[in-house]
Amino acid sequence: MFFAAALIACVASQGLAQKLNGAGATFPYPIYSKWFSEYSAQHPGVQINYQSIGSGGGIRQVTSGTVDFGASDGPMTDAQLAESKVKIVHIPTVLGAVVPIYNLPGVSAELRFSPDVLADIYLGKITNWNDSRIAKDNPGVSLPGSRINVVHRSDGSGTTYIFTDYLSKVSPDWKNSVGRNTAVPWPVGIGAKGNENVASMVRQLPGTIGYVELIYALQNKIPFGYIRNAAGNWVKGSIDGVTEAAATIKSMPADYRVSITNAPGRNAYPISSFTWLLIPQPPVNAANGKVIKDFLNWMLDHGESEASALYYAPLPKSVADKVRVTISQLK
Repeated sequence: MFFAAALIACVASQGLAQKLNGAGATFPYPIYSKWFSEYSAQHPGVQINYQSIGSGGGIRQVTSGTVDFGASDGPMTDAQLAESKVKIVHIPTVLGAVVPIYNLPGVSAELRFSPDVLADIYLGKITNWNDSRIAKDNPGVSLPGSRINVVHRSDGSGTTYIFTDYLSKVSPDWKNSVGRNTAVPWPVGIGAKGNENVASMVRQLPGTIGYVELIYALQNKIPFGYIRNAAGNWVKGSIDGVTEAAATIKSMPADYRVSITNAPGRNAYPISSFTWLLIPQPPVNAANGKVIKDFLNWMLDHGESEASALYYAPLPKSVADKVRVTISQLK
């Protein structure tokens, strides 16, 4: 860590710009953008360029060696790790919630979606807003008879991975016919690239439903629904709900590839997930690799405290302590 700091200071004193390139998930982009900007401001010799292109793109670029780091909300599969040109280390950074957003003019009530209802909307089995099963979840709400316009991601997406991982756990039909992945064969709907464009499409088109990371719903002032969790309680996406879901992990795997969707817990939010930076080993560029290690320690020391302001949950202390050891072992 001392060597990395000395290296950064040396680069800065020479008036040189050390540029790092990363690419991947849109889910954590708001917090990553803040962190990279702050870190660069505190380390004038360093520029971190992050392209928010979706988890699938991030995985492709980091495994092909074209960026210094990648980012994904869906952990890489065993097959992807085996096919990679370099070893990839998953570093969890924060946790977040994926929420069902909707645009239903004339309905001011906050809607509720049972797990099976949400799955069947995306399977195309529930096609109208006043379907009896939606009405059952929302007693007293006057629902229109208009058609449900389904919006999903068109790109390889960690947000999609989290959403479909959840649907695969709560719906056998979904698991058997669609499954979980960063890109899936959607039975119905129209696609949009990135969390920001899904949010934009839902905000603009009446009768739509979509899914985005919590901050995109809040920043765009789009209604998002309650979901019945594994304990049978109706919960909305929140930092506390994500934190409770994370607390259910009894033993974090050594490689950090873990799913916390549909977690038990009275108030656990069921579509919660870690998000990861993907660090190639050895690094693409040795000097940049030292900066990445320094940044990751900075993230634990300074960045985690900023997570909740952007509606992410910080790493639990037990996980952060484990991550710090992993960082020390990076090249």
